[in-house]
Amino acid sequence: MIIRLMGIDHGLARIGLAVGDTGSYLARELTIIRRRSKREDFERIGRLAVEQRIDRFVIGLPTNTDAKTAFSQSDKVQNWAAALHTALPYPIIFWDEQFTSIDAAELARQQQRRKLREPIDDLAARLILQSYLDALREGQIRLPSEISG
Repeated sequence: MIIRLMGIDHGLARIGLAVGDTGSYLARELTIIRRRSKREDFERIGRLAVEQRIDRFVIGLPTNTDAKTAFSQSDKVQNWAAALHTALPYPIIFWDEQFTSIDAAELARQQQRRKLREPIDDLAARLILQSYLDALREGQIRLPSEISG
């Protein structure tokens, strides 16, 4: 059975989205959502999830342990994901997003498809999702039967 996945790069100003599946093991950029409110953002993600026939979300989770505050970026993402799961009850898989913004910027520069200051959140989502799909394909991890945020 082929599982359709939506990769999500959560940011303060934008949310990057990518899609892929366990049939091709390839991720591609979908879109960038400019943040408004959780309700509006979740509605948009929900519409796209239905259009793309998504089965699960793969959300990039920052793993930087050098946080200087009690409430880290990782905590913010997990709280946001919990609210997303309440609004859209798709299974959620968290995946390490370390260095994806740097890698996305380099990818955008190499491909020369974007201007220097153009957002790359969808590329970051693609890299998060591709990393997850690569780990699945290579047998490093197994697709969980059910995971929720």
